[in-house]
Amino acid sequence: MDNNTLETLRAVYLTAEDIRVAASILYNAYHDDPYFIEVLGQQDTQQYEQKLRAAIREELNELWQQEQPLIGLFDGDRLIGVACVITQQVPLGEGRYWHWRFKMMLGTGWKSTQGLMQKETCILEHLPSQKCGILQFIALSPNEQHKGYGAKLIQAVLSWCDEQRRLDGVGVFVSNPSHHKALVQQGFTSIATVNVGNVEGEILFYNKV
Repeated sequence: MDNNTLETLRAVYLTAEDIRVAASILYNAYHDDPYFIEVLGQQDTQQYEQKLRAAIREELNELWQQEQPLIGLFDGDRLIGVACVITQQVPLGEGRYWHWRFKMMLGTGWKSTQGLMQKETCILEHLPSQKCGILQFIALSPNEQHKGYGAKLIQAVLSWCDEQRRLDGVGVFVSNPSHHKALVQQGFTSIATVNVGNVEGEILFYNKV
């Protein structure tokens, strides 16, 4: 990545106008993710894609409504990456709000909604304290991968975390080896090997202390 490119990159909070593009970036990034394939079911490709769109849409809307950090990586005016964190100031896992459960159930079905909550519960059980966030999504546009932008996006999340006095760190469930490598290179460490449904992965944690 050359210096001119570096100068045009900026990480800022998303606005309401950015949500649609953010959802598209996340959809493309997570389309073939083993966890989402497991929890949403891929027997019917069209139905799977509809459920994935709904899951991402409802989660982004919830994060926005709860004023959780939605971080965008921009190249000039173009949104090229998204990272979404949710803190335990919002009920997570089995404690999710009923309105979230209802909307998610309408979009993905009750079994899938349960699977999404179980993943969060699994992560929460392994985090070192209740003052930790969960990295729900992190993704780059397909055409912007393998350019060093992923590191910049992760660094933006960690910079945000370092500024939060009430936060001890951020955890994330990872099943993709390339994602695992990128996160570890930026300071995450493995704290548990877990199975979420039939998907094996690791819970990585960034401890800001």
